[in-house]
Amino acid sequence: MTPIRGVLFDWGDTLFSPPDAGSVIVAAAAERGVQIEPTRARALWDELWSAGKTSEELAKGRDLSMLAHREVWTALFERAHAAVPGIASTLYERVMDPRAWIPYPDTASTLRALRSRGVKIGIVSNVPRDLRPIFAAHGLADLVDAFTHSFEVGAEKPDPAIFLRACEALGTKPGETLMVGDHPVADAGALKAGLRFHLLPPDGAADKPRGLDRVVAIVDASKS
Repeated sequence: MTPIRGVLFDWGDTLFSPPDAGSVIVAAAAERGVQIEPTRARALWDELWSAGKTSEELAKGRDLSMLAHREVWTALFERAHAAVPGIASTLYERVMDPRAWIPYPDTASTLRALRSRGVKIGIVSNVPRDLRPIFAAHGLADLVDAFTHSFEVGAEKPDPAIFLRACEALGTKPGETLMVGDHPVADAGALKAGLRFHLLPPDGAADKPRGLDRVVAIVDASKS
């Protein structure tokens, strides 16, 4: 087996956890004089988030610019207007802003473990803005060798082109690079680019480890 020399990570729902969108919906509803039960709010968000991960939504080019990102996601969030009128823009501003996302408990330790092994680390993400300041704000910037953003390269996952660009940025060959992500379609596009792929389990809770220790184990196994 070829040893893994580089690991690429997705960002959202892989290394960073989003705000509690159910609580955001409850609060935004209250601001509008609407009462919604927390369980209903959570179910509503789950419906929206699942819809946002479909191939149909991925194909809309939402992560190639800030304008497209806002327009596409806000249009999707308008499906919630039947329950909470006018909530779409509020949802976008309070949930989709990367500054509101936080690292999972095992993010930093995993990045440090890979760094100590001499493994190159990259971030490859479908995002309309630079993630470097987000990592810097959480003291993680020095643990990442390269960032590859969809809006910068003009390609979105699952397009193999973005993964190949990410490998170039790391200085590793696709066959010696592991892609780690939570999306079975978008992140799995790495396989078509010749990378290895590890799919994380769904629905990571913000206060619980994401299962990233498995990545370190995979890297170690590749060198044995």
